[in-house]
Amino acid sequence: MENVKDLDLSQTLSCGQCFRWKEHPDGSFSGVVRGRYARVFLDGDRLILDGADEADRAMWFDYFDLGLDYAKVRQELSAIHPTLAEAARYAPGIRILDQEPFEALISFIISQNNNIKRITGIVDRLSERFGESIGADAPHAFPTAQRLAALSPDDLAPIRAGFRQRYIIDAARKVADGTIDLEQIRALPYDEARTELMQITGVGVKVADCVLLYGLHRLDGFPLDVWMKRAMAALFEGIEPSNFGQYAGIAQQYIFHYARMHPELF
Repeated sequence: MENVKDLDLSQTLSCGQCFRWKEHPDGSFSGVVRGRYARVFLDGDRLILDGADEADRAMWFDYFDLGLDYAKVRQELSAIHPTLAEAARYAPGIRILDQEPFEALISFIISQNNNIKRITGIVDRLSERFGESIGADAPHAFPTAQRLAALSPDDLAPIRAGFRQRYIIDAARKVADGTIDLEQIRALPYDEARTELMQITGVGVKVADCVLLYGLHRLDGFPLDVWMKRAMAALFEGIEPSNFGQYAGIAQQYIFHYARMHPELF
């Protein structure tokens, strides 16, 4: 893909919004998206998708959110608050990925009280054991809701997800039987969408917000974990997430990354 701007693969793929990518010593990343495997790297302003089918070009374009002008978004957000302007300048290559909704739902259920390394390990084990093979030299696809819905929490013991195993099965069954319609939720008003997701056992406000932002590409979502609450209190006193407008989710990623890399601010 040509003329790709405002994309830093390391900042985008290693910031905790996705868990299927592996970084290689040469700076490339390999991963599986919607059952397609590719090794990706940047060559100047060209995004190289080694191993990707040309027919999937639109899928990859949408996945990296290349249709949105992030320079313009940064300009809009920077006008809101000087610290947000500084955070946006610090990591201008972060983009919000357009992930497969069910994978994002399960991944952020797994993320509860967990770190990125352990989340990645659980997601990998879940995919290798229950996802479809997509090639001898590639990781497995993420399992479908229907596949997981046929299992019990005990069947997930080998992935070592602990108490989250029960939540994973409940989510899969509710998606598989239509109780939770992720595509319908995508179009609901934000508070209604969050409430729908919270029908799933173990899904609270923070996980629901993560699913809305990272799985349903609701860029007005603003997940607040303990770290982000500290960052908002210290750096944005008196500012609410709603003050960041339609691109609050992008602001959240800039703030999260900036705060994580500047612990001396707290």
